Amino acid sequence: MKKQLLSFFYAFRGFWDAVCTEAHLRFHLAAAFYVLLLSPFFELDAAQYGVLIVLIAAVISAELFNTALETVCDLITKERTYYIRIAKDISAAAVLVFALAAVAVAVVFFWNAAAFAAMFGFFAANPILAAALLLSAVISVFFVALGPREIWGKIRKKSKPKG
Repeated sequence: MKKQLLSFFYAFRGFWDAVCTEAHLRFHLAAAFYVLLLSPFFELDAAQYGVLIVLIAAVISAELFNTALETVCDLITKERTYYIRIAKDISAAAVLVFALAAVAVAVVFFWNAAAFAAMFGFFAANPILAAALLLSAVISVFFVALGPREIWGKIRKKSKPKG
């Protein structure tokens, strides 16, 4: 039982390390957050939500595999060799394929003018929620650009007493 619990710990630690170091992963996580947050306006059925969740998991998993492969390649050599470049480029292409498929599905699921109008009407009628959504977007930009370790480090430096 202890071995299984440790494997969960290692998996979560690996995920956290990837979140802290990979801006593309943070972008995919932020995009997934907004897709799921705003999806109720589009009245998706259970099957559509299932497809969304599987695609989100596939894109994030592909990004994690890409990160793992790039890390191993960098361990092998920091030189820009032909084979390392090919391995990294193909791995990145796999992420791109999943991401483009996810965008295509999103276009099919969310291309609904009436739902967009309802969403904008909802936020126009609820300015506090609109402000919260805007604030979350600003926070997401910093999350994607800097990552949690960088943001937390800046917060901690400002909160430390000088002296």
